[in-house]
Amino acid sequence: MANRRDSLKSFGLAALALTKPATADAVTADSIPATAAGPDGQRRPDLGNGTFLNPIMAGDRPDPSILKDGKDYYLAYSTFNAYPGLLIWHSRDLVNWQPLAPALTRNIGSVWAPELCKYKGRFYIYIPTRKNSTPQSRNTSWVIWADKIEGPWSDPIDLHLPDHIDPGHAVGEDGTRWLFLNAGDRVRLADDGFSTIGKPEHIYDPWRFPAESDSEGFAPERPKITRHGDWFYMILAVGGTAGPQTGHMVTAARSRSIQGPWEHHPRNPLVHTESASEKWWSRGHATLVEGPAGDWWSVYHGYENGFWTLGRQTLLAPVRWSDDGWLDFGGGDLSRPIAKPKGGEPGPHGLLLSDDFSTDKYGIQWAFFNPSRDESRRLRRDNGVLHMAARGTAPSDSSPLQIVAGDQDYEFECEIDVDPGARAGLLLFYDSQLYCGVSFDASTFIGHKYGIEHTRYPNPHGNRLFIRMRNMRHIVRVHISTDGKNWKRFERTFEVSGYHHNVRGGFLALKPSLFVSGKGEARFRDFRYRVPPADA
Repeated sequence: MANRRDSLKSFGLAALALTKPATADAVTADSIPATAAGPDGQRRPDLGNGTFLNPIMAGDRPDPSILKDGKDYYLAYSTFNAYPGLLIWHSRDLVNWQPLAPALTRNIGSVWAPELCKYKGRFYIYIPTRKNSTPQSRNTSWVIWADKIEGPWSDPIDLHLPDHIDPGHAVGEDGTRWLFLNAGDRVRLADDGFSTIGKPEHIYDPWRFPAESDSEGFAPERPKITRHGDWFYMILAVGGTAGPQTGHMVTAARSRSIQGPWEHHPRNPLVHTESASEKWWSRGHATLVEGPAGDWWSVYHGYENGFWTLGRQTLLAPVRWSDDGWLDFGGGDLSRPIAKPKGGEPGPHGLLLSDDFSTDKYGIQWAFFNPSRDESRRLRRDNGVLHMAARGTAPSDSSPLQIVAGDQDYEFECEIDVDPGARAGLLLFYDSQLYCGVSFDASTFIGHKYGIEHTRYPNPHGNRLFIRMRNMRHIVRVHISTDGKNWKRFERTFEVSGYHHNVRGGFLALKPSLFVSGKGEARFRDFRYRVPPADA
């Protein structure tokens, strides 16, 4: 307890150590499994014994926005340069999630921290974007809407907010609609939610952590408004979303009116990684949600210890309303199983990433990196074969087709054949300037490393090959086969622990990808993803 108190005193918050922690039912049995296997051996949060182990959504699922709609829960995430984007997920127990459909198909920029909400029977997503290389992108916020969560979703409407990010939707006690924004600002929404009224105004000076703290920066953002009892509660993130492991944190404020004034939570910060030895780093961007049985929970994101490359993953933690009218977060560092929310309806979780290309998983599993307006025309499925037209001259300008992986050790493989003039292969792709992998044409192998075409070798096998890549906790092995049965190891081994935001920027993740450049097309068959046994 002394070390805990000393850490809190560094924030001037020794009182927090004396409050009752907001934990769910204690789980201490030694027989609890460390993980559960889902499709393809992917890790699954539900341990099957009444408990779950974070993350509830593994891999690159940052800035979670959660919506409760009766017995149903929906999640949306930042999808940055991946399109189709804003894939919506559904659950009835907060632990097991299934994908529904993407809400955004047109590239309007790099999508940051969306807000999914429902107002008077209509669904809305408020979408902040940062300009990327596509002509139609810009720094602004948009809104799309749908009468059904599955869509169809509207075309994006520009709200003309170039200087703000992270909108949080709120309805005041008088029925007025607002978007709360980063830096303690907000702007009034028109009643239909499709435009703003006036200019953003500053309404709150967020709580500041001590100047000597190790953080990426102050960066108050992601204000989420929840009305509970007689109060409006504002949940914020401060400290930057990456950088030092201890920087990101969750804070809160409250007011009796949407107009303010707002008072700081006396026990800020409510969530904070105190040590690099903890399981989850840089935890923040929280949203409150009522559970199926009426108790309260929160979803937020964090980096897994040592695995910046997987991106920020979605975490679930219990919340308790205390006697003083404030809230406190539980779960500790979330390294242990937690009792599942009561009263929910469990279901299947996740998505089979192996794909025989017999059904269309575009926008559900597969997404292009920073695509042009007509990028989807490059794809055609025919009798279990994915045909992809070539683009660009290298992975850097080819707009690879990607999936999200959430495991520390996994492998993926595919059969590929290429037209004369085309070059195709498998990659671990962060962005257009940072990737690794192997590609080939009828005469040459190319090893891609550090985001460049690093080495060339003769290809004696022609225009059809099987390629397998295994990312074994950042050590990447490549194998080649001509028949899918007999494999030969490629002579280059890659180390990718530095392929992440703190090195490159961009808030992205390292993703398994298919690409084809040059002229003509490549054909992909029987994409397989699996998590090898622990001793393999």
